[in-house]
Amino acid sequence: MTIEIGILLSIASIVIAYLGYQLNKQKQQTQYQENIKNDATREAVIETKLDNIGNGVENIRIDLRANAREIGALGERVTRVEESSKQAHKRIDAISPDKG
Repeated sequence: MTIEIGILLSIASIVIAYLGYQLNKQKQQTQYQENIKNDATREAVIETKLDNIGNGVENIRIDLRANAREIGALGERVTRVEESSKQAHKRIDAISPDKG
């Protein structure tokens, strides 16, 4: 009878050890899947942020091109105003009596 109890205890301990192993294996697999989900979520957020940064850079480039055009147009206008004021000064000098 003592041999039967020893065999039963051995079998019970083997079954408990196997169930513990399976439970631990499931827990590790669940954690692995959660880590994969978290990594995928993080990567998606990073990609979204990079896309937004890329769009922002493209918008800045467009704004810089528009500003460059405006500055070019203003430069032309300043040149015309300077020429016009130079002509006006020549006419005013021609009209005014000599100061000397």
